Amino acid sequence: MKSIELPNGETMGYRERAGGDEIVLLVHGNMNSSKHWDVVIENLDSAFKVFAVDLRGFGISTYHRPIEDLTDYSRDLKMFTEALGLSSFHLVGWSTGGGVVMQYAADYPEQVKKLILLASMSTRGYPFYYDNEQGLPDLGLRITTREGIEQLARTQMVSAAAVNRDKAFMKSLFDFAVYNGNKPDPERYEEYLDDILTQRNLADIYHGLNIFNISSIDNEAAKGTRAADRIQASALVIRGNNDLVITEQMFQEILEDLGERARPVLMDNCGHSPLIDNLPLLLQHMTDFLKEQ
Repeated sequence: MKSIELPNGETMGYRERAGGDEIVLLVHGNMNSSKHWDVVIENLDSAFKVFAVDLRGFGISTYHRPIEDLTDYSRDLKMFTEALGLSSFHLVGWSTGGGVVMQYAADYPEQVKKLILLASMSTRGYPFYYDNEQGLPDLGLRITTREGIEQLARTQMVSAAAVNRDKAFMKSLFDFAVYNGNKPDPERYEEYLDDILTQRNLADIYHGLNIFNISSIDNEAAKGTRAADRIQASALVIRGNNDLVITEQMFQEILEDLGERARPVLMDNCGHSPLIDNLPLLLQHMTDFLKEQ
């Protein structure tokens, strides 16, 4: 692991792997860090030089100032690329990271060569709803405030598990929602669980997910910014057909909002982590797309 101080006073952790002239920058999702990209970093074609960051509030990165929305992460990433002298690269975003890299590609389109959106949140955000009397999300009551996110029982439960370093709870959660197909090998999984517990900003991330909307379609939580129209890079949009986190509707929303710039890939027998469910096929999709002229 390396780290670098950004002009905004935050310190960003990152991993770097040697390779060729083509640069690939990996951005993790919620309850993750660059650690969870390890199998990609270890096995991606050596033609690519790889960087993987710890977003603010994850891994070894600091969290001096809370984020207001995912645009803060786009700005952090811009400072990171400037500090390392990276001017042109491919961006890969997983889950929440998909929102970050889409925002970056909209904010700084001249820098982004290609986008890979892996099990990505929608261009229209990741919606959160109030619970009904049965404790299930009421799809007719979209949350619109950060306070509403904080009051959710699931926010409080997961946050408490992080504070209490409850690895058993986190493993149960990931076994159900992320590794509902294959599981990481035991040693690697233990490292992932330790890493999951480094997150310090769950409610802030949930709020950022809920109000993210770079489409042209307004919703209860946020008006559409139309920032997706500024994205110039072609995008490979990958979803596992057994993904319990990212719905088919979210996948289709990305395809609709990016239009001809998006190329869909559906991976059979994969959930929210194709890295674990079928790494060879995922790497093939990524490599073929990135090497395509």
